[in-house]
Amino acid sequence: MRNTAKITTAVLAAGALTLGLTACGSDSDSAASDTSGPLVVAASPVPHAEILTFVKDNLAKKAGLDLEVREFTDYVTPNTATEDGSVGANYFQNQPYLDDFNKKNGTHIVPVVTVHLEPLGLYSHKVKSADDLKSGATVAVPNDSVNEARALKLLDANGIITLKDGVGNDATPADIAENPKNLKFKELEAAQTPRSLDDVDAAVVNGNYAIEADLKPADDALVLESAKDNPYGNFLAVKEGSEDDPRVKKLAELLTSDEVRKFIEDTYDGSVIASF
Repeated sequence: MRNTAKITTAVLAAGALTLGLTACGSDSDSAASDTSGPLVVAASPVPHAEILTFVKDNLAKKAGLDLEVREFTDYVTPNTATEDGSVGANYFQNQPYLDDFNKKNGTHIVPVVTVHLEPLGLYSHKVKSADDLKSGATVAVPNDSVNEARALKLLDANGIITLKDGVGNDATPADIAENPKNLKFKELEAAQTPRSLDDVDAAVVNGNYAIEADLKPADDALVLESAKDNPYGNFLAVKEGSEDDPRVKKLAELLTSDEVRKFIEDTYDGSVIASF
């Protein structure tokens, strides 16, 4: 999922986008209600729509699945469109984001199958390992709540800091229990974190922004999220009650196939990691 710092902009645009998508959905008598028609999936362009397009072009026809991919750059419309039936499914988000969205918007979106992780990593232009960070070093972290907590958990998991017991997905630097290197944290919009690398000692960068900055997570990150048991894996999601739609089940199988795993490995070189 691309970074949730874009949510504010997405909210401003959501009304117009939703109206446009709903109108489009009405032309097809609701993409979600007719299980004999194509399965329309809302997705972020990279890597979600790219993965879906691979499935459409190489796997869907043989499996008897009529798949349509619609790209969206905001994080609101895919869920509202799934809720109102304008699309049959979406693929762009992780569980903490969905939980927060459902709670705030009264929607009923549920995950079907987790497909990939865009790993968060710690990067630096000044040191070659996390151990080399000096006392008082400045580390840039994303300033939106979901990804800031995720960044701090990454540092905690690698022994760089220790968070207080029981800290959840709303962790902030105030929740740090132990900070052996007395690190200072600079909170920035997530898209700015890779651009800050010349000005700070290190920065925690989301996978999609690492790709855009020509960073290779598998090679360049000082520490990197693991895909195993990671709550930030991105999944195929539907409105509650549509989990048994045969088209959805078929797509879930294809998205977790060996062919898709190979496509992810060959295309993204560690910047996107299969989570199945």
